Amino acid sequence: MNLQVDFDAVTDLVLQTRKFFSDEDKRGDVTVKGRADFVTQVDFAVQCFLQKELEKLYPEIQFLGEEGGKEARDSQKPMWILDPVDGTTNLIRDLQMSVVSLALWDGEDLVFGCIYHPYREELCTAVRSQGTRLNGRPVSVSTAETAAESLFCVGTSPYEKAEYADTAFAQMKQVFLAGLDIRRTASAAMDHMYVAVGRIDGYFEHYLKPWDCAAGIILVEEAGGRVTDFRGKKVNVLDCPDVVVSNGKIHNEFLKLLDVEGKRDE
Repeated sequence: MNLQVDFDAVTDLVLQTRKFFSDEDKRGDVTVKGRADFVTQVDFAVQCFLQKELEKLYPEIQFLGEEGGKEARDSQKPMWILDPVDGTTNLIRDLQMSVVSLALWDGEDLVFGCIYHPYREELCTAVRSQGTRLNGRPVSVSTAETAAESLFCVGTSPYEKAEYADTAFAQMKQVFLAGLDIRRTASAAMDHMYVAVGRIDGYFEHYLKPWDCAAGIILVEEAGGRVTDFRGKKVNVLDCPDVVVSNGKIHNEFLKLLDVEGKRDE
């Protein structure tokens, strides 16, 4: 689908959200959504601002956001996909490891993504077939060729799925033993971004939502990396995906490390 979107104008809106992260009153106004699942007034303020401004610019484009606006959408039509604060618990604890993640789905594929780290003032963007940039500078994934050379991130999003813990930690152990080390940022979008810019070589997580990974997927792909499910298949971003993210070079080895239950298709 041929969309006419001024992505510079869109990223300027995303940059304007920085002011919300410095508002201590909004950051301290916390609502519990579930076990270890929180939302703050910063989340609501960022989403309200971006949804309002994007609808002014492009009223014909649907909107899917984490904090409301999740009603049924037509997946064959354009859609903004927003996580206003990925890393809300980090925000509450003032760890300064939270990002804004915005992507555009054109009805067939992701065509734009941006992830903004307000504390580091880093904006990572990608437009389909135009590469990935960090603060305007072209970037690419790392050059690591093997797991032994690689630094990994792991995610533990299914905090309400206790039955998943044994598998998750078995996978983490395999990756830890094979690689240089593992990290945990508690932000899926940030982990995708760090693979895209070459700081991390691989990352995996189960049970993500579209807003967790949509922007990150296009950032990684346009930077030369690879994103699949745990069987090496293409991720359906509008579903609730499991993701394995890498620089591409280590991907097959990474998938084998994660196959602790012998379920991977050969």
